[in-house]
Amino acid sequence: MAELDSDAILTQLADLESRLAFQDDTIETLNQLVTQQSDQLQRMEQQLKLLGRRLQQMQERNDEGQPLSAADEIPPHY
Repeated sequence: MAELDSDAILTQLADLESRLAFQDDTIETLNQLVTQQSDQLQRMEQQLKLLGRRLQQMQERNDEGQPLSAADEIPPHY
């Protein structure tokens, strides 16, 4: 009877070790994903700030009556 309990305990222990190893792998994978997403979010925030500054500059130029670019100028014959 003690031998059956010992076998059951060893089986449970092996199952727990297996689950722990799987959880460790999952945590590492998720950590890498979070790190990648954090880096991507930082790059996107920098791009958004740059676009915001460029938009503000364009609005300021437009408010001053300056054309936004050469393509926005009306040709003289109109």
